[in-house]
Amino acid sequence: MDTPSPWLDDEQQALWQALLTVVIALPATLDRQLQRDAGVSNFEYGVLARLSMADGDTMRLSELARDCDSTQPRLSKVMDRFEARDWVTRRPDHGDGRYTLATLTDAGRQKLAESAPEHVAQVKRLVFDPLTAAQRRHLTTALTRIAATLRQELDRG
Repeated sequence: MDTPSPWLDDEQQALWQALLTVVIALPATLDRQLQRDAGVSNFEYGVLARLSMADGDTMRLSELARDCDSTQPRLSKVMDRFEARDWVTRRPDHGDGRYTLATLTDAGRQKLAESAPEHVAQVKRLVFDPLTAAQRRHLTTALTRIAATLRQELDRG
């Protein structure tokens, strides 16, 4: 009886190396562009964008942290900076006082609107332009499955 190899086969290795490059290089590249053009990190831009997509530009901090793949302490530090810049406000959730709500302010919406054009152009150039429509659909399917597996793993703790 053959024992399974502890190593990736050539096809798996090629995919893994390409994925590692994307996972490491893409956020770093987007971070450089956003720092240069907008003075915010890729993570900070993502937080502003997530809030802007929420009903009433408001989310519970715990949900925002989950949606941004962040820890609550990391998000709390960002919220401190955002409040100091008047980009967000925080208040207790009146529906359940155990939670805190974050709301994007007009200044936060303005910062996002100013930051978006160069960032979106960079994302299109790096991620979407190199792919055909069919490749984008396949990549969406594949990454959605991987993301679901990762979220299940995170939920298990």
